[in-house]
Amino acid sequence: MRYILLLSLALITTIHSVQSQILPERDRASLIDKILAERFDHVLPDIMDRTGIDMWILITREYNEDPVVKTMLPSTWLNARRRTILVFNYDSDKFKVEKLAVARYNIGDNITSAWNKEEEPDQWQALLKIIEVRNPKKIALNYSDDYGIADGISKTDYDVFMNVLPASYKSRVVSAEPLAVGWIETRSAVEMQLFEELVGVTHDIINEAFSSKVITPGKTNTEDVVWFMRQKVTDLGLETWFHPTIDIQRSDEPLESHITAFKNHNEGQIILPGDLLHCDFGITYLRLNTDVQEHAYVLKKGETQAPQFLVDAFAKGNQVQDIFTSHFETGKTGNTILKEALTEARSEGLRPSIYTHPLGLYGHSAGPTIGMWDSQEGVPGTGDYKLFENTAYAIELNTTVNIPEWNKDIRIMLEEDGFWGPKGFEYINKRQEELILVD
Repeated sequence: MRYILLLSLALITTIHSVQSQILPERDRASLIDKILAERFDHVLPDIMDRTGIDMWILITREYNEDPVVKTMLPSTWLNARRRTILVFNYDSDKFKVEKLAVARYNIGDNITSAWNKEEEPDQWQALLKIIEVRNPKKIALNYSDDYGIADGISKTDYDVFMNVLPASYKSRVVSAEPLAVGWIETRSAVEMQLFEELVGVTHDIINEAFSSKVITPGKTNTEDVVWFMRQKVTDLGLETWFHPTIDIQRSDEPLESHITAFKNHNEGQIILPGDLLHCDFGITYLRLNTDVQEHAYVLKKGETQAPQFLVDAFAKGNQVQDIFTSHFETGKTGNTILKEALTEARSEGLRPSIYTHPLGLYGHSAGPTIGMWDSQEGVPGTGDYKLFENTAYAIELNTTVNIPEWNKDIRIMLEEDGFWGPKGFEYINKRQEELILVD
């Protein structure tokens, strides 16, 4: 790959400041724009080169933003304005992308306005002139059967564009799916340093939520913990991209089905000594998203550690993680990785379920889907997408374990954020390897 991970001195300095505190809004905006410039200069040319697409046109309107366009807007643009048309034209000889906006003004510092309305009143004709001058071999638009994130052009805009486009160019129009997905899924070195800090903050909030500071056994209920987490995120000046959940497994209650568990039907359940707790929690910061699931055990009176049968069960969850990530390989499809990992895990006597998804600019992001909880045979479409380097994932899975001491099965449900790069797989900010203890 020709993509080079570059860090400017200014960005490195800013990163160091992030490690000690959550940045105020003005500093966040500055950092977001610097990261965006790095992505436009280095990520975008690489992806356009890889896909063989020399012109990418994104058309969107205010309050109906294309999901990809939202990731390209400068920090002070919270929405697109009027009809915004972006044109990225790739010069393979120079390995450089020309970044234009068929709009009345520049889109921040990265995308230059290419429309003078006084000279050409019609925005569509202004776009057509750009196309004709550059004469691209392929014209990519954001439509996709498999990825909602890559399906951002509205029917109205698509119809108008195709009606304006001369017949000689119509055969050059292609789906921008591989380009849109590549842009969304690829992480820069700067983003990964930030990601490590963000996942660390996520872990810290979980550890605080699963502590005596928040939980008083016999009094605190699961919703109390959920709302502690939501409030903590708000107090830190962050956001969460989904509502957290806390659930309980205990000796005298049957194991829920996946669909019942995901509905979180037992909201407000009182937490008791001896409970095995589980959380699902993620936060958003600097346009990145985390997604983590971890377990805690509520100590009974006189206990100083979790029962060995729960310790052993948890270790099987880590074992499934290890088996699964050992099958990551650049160029493999999500469905291939899923099949290989499940086959090996089952051969080891485990009862796994894998439903891992890409992570980054969106929580359930674009890239290879590696299983869904109700599609363990593979996922058509998104599961056929290949694994590329410099991409991040929520390593989400579970394993069912029989507990004779409780006369039932339990489910160890884990989700930790990981990175696939030139050096292989690594967790972004470690992973849980032992139960959190609540006394």
